[in-house]
Amino acid sequence: MTESTDKLPLRCPICDQPRETDAFAPFCSQRCRQIDLGRWLDGRYVVSRPIEQSDLDEGE
Repeated sequence: MTESTDKLPLRCPICDQPRETDAFAPFCSQRCRQIDLGRWLDGRYVVSRPIEQSDLDEGE
C-alpha cells in the first residue's frame, strides 16, 4: 500500500462518516451504535445459517 492509502480514516457502517475515536468502534457515535442494535433487534439483520459448535470454538 502507498502511504496515502495507509492512513485512510475508518468509516462508520451506519452513516459513513469518518470515525474520530475508537470509543464506539466500529461506529462513530453512540447514536449509530444504537441504530445498529435496533436493526438487529428488529430482525433486519440475520445470521445467514445456523450457528454450529465449530463457529463457537473459533473464538477461543
